[in-house]
Amino acid sequence: MLYRSKAPFRLGIAGGGTDVSPYSDIYGGAILNVTIDRFAHATIRPTEDGKVTFIHINDNVCRTLESLPELPLEPGLELQCGIYNSIVRKYNGGRPLSFELTTQMDVPSGSGLGTSSTLVVAIIGAFAEWLNLPLGKYDIAQYAYEIERIDLGMAGGKQDQYAATFGGVNFMEFRDADRVIVNPLSIPDSVLNEWAMNTVLLFTNQRRKSARIIEEQMSNVKKNNSSSVEAMHRVKEEAFRMKSALLEGNLAALGDALNTSWVNKKKMAADISNDFIDRLYDTALAAGATGGKISGAGGGGFMFFYCPGNTRYAVEAALSQLEAGELYDFEFCKYGLTTWTVQ
Repeated sequence: MLYRSKAPFRLGIAGGGTDVSPYSDIYGGAILNVTIDRFAHATIRPTEDGKVTFIHINDNVCRTLESLPELPLEPGLELQCGIYNSIVRKYNGGRPLSFELTTQMDVPSGSGLGTSSTLVVAIIGAFAEWLNLPLGKYDIAQYAYEIERIDLGMAGGKQDQYAATFGGVNFMEFRDADRVIVNPLSIPDSVLNEWAMNTVLLFTNQRRKSARIIEEQMSNVKKNNSSSVEAMHRVKEEAFRMKSALLEGNLAALGDALNTSWVNKKKMAADISNDFIDRLYDTALAAGATGGKISGAGGGGFMFFYCPGNTRYAVEAALSQLEAGELYDFEFCKYGLTTWTVQ
């Protein structure tokens, strides 16, 4: 028997960073995101050899451990080990499990599409399919958040786990005490298709660790750094603005809203942008894009640009001439975490 799952990665359209405590606790956060047809995959094959084998295709990792009630956090496999430990503790009465877990991602890690959190959601989904765990969408998303942020102490926000679990276009609200409200937006296919057609997605070939940027944002809020906090307020306002534009089918407003969001996002912490990223952004706008931003905390990873009419072709050509990144084809994905069993 094989127990499989996949969860989609997301583009952070607006409001990124406002889902991170303490900003969300004090002011309330709001984020607009959308999932794309690139996924994190997980497959569990139960075994009876008293071993746990982790295989991660992207990093060419294959490691076999003794099945124990609690595994040490193996370097490079912290997520997998942390999830195992929590599943055994919460849902298997502390009894060890024996299996082979294979994971693979359709995009590079550290690329700003919520890779770590999406992988956590996919792995939890495979365990839920195998062990028949009574977990709904909110349960899985919150559980993924708790494992990553609390159990493993990894800095970050809350949006990625919910985006991967729910899928589609979502307006999310974040409040104190880890309260999250997911508002799925019903966008006509014609609008979604045109939005995707007008969006250019570029991987900068720069992977980054988001924790340092996020920790600086958290520190700026705690210190009441007025410039940074005000920028976060503006970024949150753009999430509401883009939500209204999408519901009205007013795609023309997206470029300007993305540009305003990006200008303010760069004020939230140092190293969100750099000369290389600014050059990519300026090149896209000069070729016809009306706005864009980095998806995720910043510092590298994926960038995307809104290109109205037929300007995407000129934008893609201009970015290709820089030989400084890789263009990705994609479509928006309407569904979130999916699990199934192979007999």
